[in-house]
Amino acid sequence: MGSITLDHVNKAFGDVQVIPDISLDIKDGEFVVFVGPSGCGKSTLLRLIAGLEDTTGGTIKLDGADMTNAPPAKRGLAMVFQSYALYPHMSVRDNIAFPLKMANTPKDVIAQKVDYAARTLNLNDYLDRRPRALSGGQRQRVAIGRAIVREPKAFLFDEPLSNLDAALRVNMRLEITELHQQLKTTMIYVTHDQVEAMTMADRIVVLNAGKVEQFGTPLELYRKPANRFVAGFIGSPKMNFIDGQDAARYDAHSIGVRPEHFQLSRESGTFTGKVAVAEQLGADTFLHVNVERLGLITVRTGGDETFENGETVHLTPDPQRIYRFSADGTALSHGQA
Repeated sequence: MGSITLDHVNKAFGDVQVIPDISLDIKDGEFVVFVGPSGCGKSTLLRLIAGLEDTTGGTIKLDGADMTNAPPAKRGLAMVFQSYALYPHMSVRDNIAFPLKMANTPKDVIAQKVDYAARTLNLNDYLDRRPRALSGGQRQRVAIGRAIVREPKAFLFDEPLSNLDAALRVNMRLEITELHQQLKTTMIYVTHDQVEAMTMADRIVVLNAGKVEQFGTPLELYRKPANRFVAGFIGSPKMNFIDGQDAARYDAHSIGVRPEHFQLSRESGTFTGKVAVAEQLGADTFLHVNVERLGLITVRTGGDETFENGETVHLTPDPQRIYRFSADGTALSHGQA
């Protein structure tokens, strides 16, 4: 079992309130991602769960038991950090086995668990190598293997892929998702990359200045953002926002339109502008259009269409996919049912 409950957890460093008040209920076996901009408190929240930081107030429960003041070793959690934290003088086998040796686990049990972790992570051919002979992705798998052998109640990942190149990040993202499906163990994953969050999570916690803006499935956050912050953070390219009199015609203080929800025309439309930059990515083309009064608007269109810089285009928001927001940023209505 690996359910995790946070009840009015808060954290302050001196007079600085980093986590004002957070309550969350993470189900056993769930893959939850903490996402938000730098400095939003996501890594601090993970460290509070792990016991690496003391809470200022509130309660942390693991499987219903109060672990707020329990030391990290008593919580039954395994943490995978951004840095691999491998011992360079040890082989892959010994790195994976290290926490078991520290716990005086019998040698035959260690061998069985290391073999299982190596097979699970496709590391069998590398067990006798040292970390310097491995790629970044392989080193991260070793760090995950070291966590697996502990058979934790939950895995805690703190931006584990940030040191990898783009292609390797995609591969490791898939591997961690497959690992979760195989182990069916609770996982909490911290990232600033909303694409990682959308593709990996069962549910996402969107954090901003230490507060939970919304907690829901990826599609809930994409289709029904609770406020303007979530709407602008989830989705790539990010949502366009329109204020003032151009939003007032839609009975809102501001409206949001995703780049894929504009109808693009060379003939006529609601808004008119000139193409500043056309990013041709093959399957898609992203147009950055300078529109009078609105500024730069991003539009997503098919990769087969070509546009020239400076070309005049007309944009019409899909009326069924316009997001409306009040003056304080609260969502008034959602673009999709």
